[in-house]
Amino acid sequence: MSTVGYDYTLTRTLDAPVDKVWAAWTIAEHYGTWASAEEVVFDVRPGGAWSSVMVIPGGTRVPLSGGYTEVVENKRLVMSMNVPGRDEPVLMAVDLTDDGERTQIRLSQTLDTAEDRDQAEQGSNFLLDGLAAHLATA
Repeated sequence: MSTVGYDYTLTRTLDAPVDKVWAAWTIAEHYGTWASAEEVVFDVRPGGAWSSVMVIPGGTRVPLSGGYTEVVENKRLVMSMNVPGRDEPVLMAVDLTDDGERTQIRLSQTLDTAEDRDQAEQGSNFLLDGLAAHLATA
């Protein structure tokens, strides 16, 4: 990740083993359930692509796409997201730490502006809320 820009990092402890958290992020059917996404397609490998349509509260549908730049099973995902009007994709890192029946997850990004960072951080908190709720019932 770039050292220039506006960073955020979110860390949570989830009540699920690391393999279940990994599956939630890497299996399209699981991701669609907790991330409020439809038409999810994942090719989880370095150089692989992903796409989905996020359905945000109120029913607005937002098509998203990107790729995977780093994949270390049960430990780390670095994903890119194509952003309209931006030359280079935005990267997000998902780091997992195994703690037996629990998993510490850390999401981090560097963005160009404070406004972009704040919006991305809000979206990531929404994702983590959905993930935690999904894992609690899985």
